[in-house]
Amino acid sequence: MEVYGLCLGGNVFGWTADKEASFAVLDAYVEAGGNFIDTADTYMRPNMGTSERIIGEWMASRGNRDQLVIATKVGSDGGLSAANIAVHVDGSLERLQTDRIDLYYAHKDDGSVPVEETVRAFDQTVRDGKVLQVAASNVPPERLRESLELQSEHGLAPYTWLQPHYNLVEREGYERDYAPITGLSVAPYYALASGFLTGKYRNGSGDSPRADTARKYLDERGRRVLDALDEVASAHDVRPAAVAIAWLRAKPNVVSPIASARSPEQLAEVLPGATLELTDDHVARLDEASA
Repeated sequence: MEVYGLCLGGNVFGWTADKEASFAVLDAYVEAGGNFIDTADTYMRPNMGTSERIIGEWMASRGNRDQLVIATKVGSDGGLSAANIAVHVDGSLERLQTDRIDLYYAHKDDGSVPVEETVRAFDQTVRDGKVLQVAASNVPPERLRESLELQSEHGLAPYTWLQPHYNLVEREGYERDYAPITGLSVAPYYALASGFLTGKYRNGSGDSPRADTARKYLDERGRRVLDALDEVASAHDVRPAAVAIAWLRAKPNVVSPIASARSPEQLAEVLPGATLELTDDHVARLDEASA
């Protein structure tokens, strides 16, 4: 899949961005060259499916479905049984107003369903022509390895992408448990640490729904990371959010970090990160600050 260096997260659509605001963000993203949009069947609780519906209505109104790579997810509502996947894929297709999902993620694996049942169910969605490629998000590393082995052994549609929690202040889990699992393209979620890496919460202020989550990073290490982001951002004449995205893209196998925006103005701060190439020294500076 040829995708833009920044994946637009759809988790705010229908939550902090209403339909009109969501359309404006989607338009601005595409106008900038973006083509990779991520959502899920549960966005945004309690109004599950709202994000998919907004994206579907936007694609229908713009007539641009064939120019986009649409990713959505299953499993956070009802789990990863074959029956649940079969029902939810049809629901997502209907809400998205499309005949196929480009990238279909296992959203959450709670271990209650045998791995083989799940990977065979995903394979069936591909055989049925409803999904082009399948992928994994919050799948424990040992079950991810088992999934990949079964897919290879039985000739099933393989997981091609991984969507982990990974950013400058959340490094350990991915780098220890998932980075050694090679061969997958990586699209990290919470790439901006719920907005913390934009720098707007550095004084403990901010009134967005994510403010409390972001403020938990405001410790000595977090301030060190923000200082390093400021330094590198100044050198490139961009905002810190763009540098946070570029740092992820500099990591092995990371292709397209995910970030959301509730306005075109917020999006504009992040977009340069899709193409910004950091020097080795700048990557090392950020690595050191976030260690």
